[in-house]
Amino acid sequence: MRFIIAPEFYEQMKQIPDHPVDCYVRPGEYLHHLYIDGVKYVIAPAVYDCLREAEAKGDTEAIAHLRLHWRHYEALRAEAEQLGVLSEDVTLLGDPPPGDQEALPSPGNAFVPPVPGRWEDLGLELPLLYDLILRTLFMRGQLSGGELARTLALPFGVLNPLLQNMRRQGLIDIVAQHGHAGDAGFVYAIKPPKGNDAVAVAMEKTTYVGPAPVPYADYVEIVLAQSIRRLVVTRRTIREAFHDLVLAEDLLNQIGPAINSAQSIFFFGYPGNGKSSIAERITRLMHDTIYIPHAVEVQGQIIRLYDPILHRQPQTPAGEAAPDSERLLPTAALADPRFVRIQRPTIIVGGELTLDMLDLRYNVTAKVYEAPLQMKANGGVFMIDDFGRQQVRPMDLLNRWIIPLEKHYDYLTTSNGNKIEVPFDQLLIFSTNLDPHQLADEAFLRRIKFKIEVRNPDEQQYRQVWQLVCQMRRIPYDAEGIDYLINKWYRPYHRPFRMCQPRDLLEQMIAIAKYNMERVNFSPDLIDAACATYFVSQEKKDFGAQVRLS
Repeated sequence: MRFIIAPEFYEQMKQIPDHPVDCYVRPGEYLHHLYIDGVKYVIAPAVYDCLREAEAKGDTEAIAHLRLHWRHYEALRAEAEQLGVLSEDVTLLGDPPPGDQEALPSPGNAFVPPVPGRWEDLGLELPLLYDLILRTLFMRGQLSGGELARTLALPFGVLNPLLQNMRRQGLIDIVAQHGHAGDAGFVYAIKPPKGNDAVAVAMEKTTYVGPAPVPYADYVEIVLAQSIRRLVVTRRTIREAFHDLVLAEDLLNQIGPAINSAQSIFFFGYPGNGKSSIAERITRLMHDTIYIPHAVEVQGQIIRLYDPILHRQPQTPAGEAAPDSERLLPTAALADPRFVRIQRPTIIVGGELTLDMLDLRYNVTAKVYEAPLQMKANGGVFMIDDFGRQQVRPMDLLNRWIIPLEKHYDYLTTSNGNKIEVPFDQLLIFSTNLDPHQLADEAFLRRIKFKIEVRNPDEQQYRQVWQLVCQMRRIPYDAEGIDYLINKWYRPYHRPFRMCQPRDLLEQMIAIAKYNMERVNFSPDLIDAACATYFVSQEKKDFGAQVRLS
């Protein structure tokens, strides 16, 4: 709580033409807050004047609000007087302004999975590792020790003792040697007959070939160590992430705390106002990276987790050394090579979402599981766009999330009926242009912590969006052209503004200008042509056919 007592700030507050809604008791009434560098202050002289005005009007709601502020102010002032620190030079009571470190927190993830030094550090049973080596040689053919290490994502020092044990058991043998890399240059192949029999047994279990999996217990610890709850958003950082969107200040003030909660968000409102764009820009606040395993081993089963389509790796800086695949001996790893470093994931699904996409998918042929979408989204954002328009009933989909939202873990079922308890550590976002009360009951809406309405822009915001899209397309903005557009195509029809319309109309104008072989400008002809093909006439027409929308 920060109170400014200097009268010059009171005058400064009154000179500012636009204030966020939360600077008032009610929108536009009893102004008593001021934002300075993104930090909110209570202006004590304004509270005093507003309280007198409210008492004169008998405005009980405003009186209650302002009196609570005044009691807090008096308590801080009494404390300052008791400490003897109150003087004419004091302008601020309460908490000091935040420093740069507090206002711009670094979301960096410091966790790095340690490199295993022995095969025992892998946390995997020895038979599972033997099976993985045998399947790899069977599927890939003869491989050197270094190539096996890269394929299995294991340090060669961890793999080599396993190869020697398997050789002593008559499962594999050395058939050649590459270069002068010592043991890593030995070429291995399956040794019949014992090796062939062991391969047949290994293939019966699963055909998985690739990086060695991570034990399930280790996966759980790693998710919690890199939890999205460690992400902190402030007023300053959120403005940077949303710099290319025109949003009301009160909307940003709702989005920021919702992200900090790392719980769940329900965006609702008319279509075309940027609900999806808001959700996508939330990921800009997640600058850091996390580590996820290529695969997870649970109850003897293997679940593929890393998805190169959904998981984005950070770009490799120019001038780095050649990748491991171009070297015989892999260099010393900085992290457990069974893990891959990715940007915090952002997974967005829409009308294509079905319930089976949220469960383990078992490949009968390969005998391996594919992780569901919410498991792949751990540590990041999982957004359900166009909620209510999926093929599955909204209530069935909502019921699927009740336990994860309440308990922060999810239950997955294997093909043999076993239950797996999986961490549910993600920012779950629902976005819809339907009435939330038509989609969910009170019990479910209670579990969604933040319900945020994305409203239509007012005329000033609509014009700001036009300025932004013109700047992005490098087309001169014409205020008189926008006046013409609003007066002809909006006001006579009481047509509401939408955030997407400036972008869409400008695209229409560009396409028409190309056809006419002319430069894009805000001529009335170009505006009218674009609007005529963009807006649907409000006149009802019967073309002789009907469609059922229900």
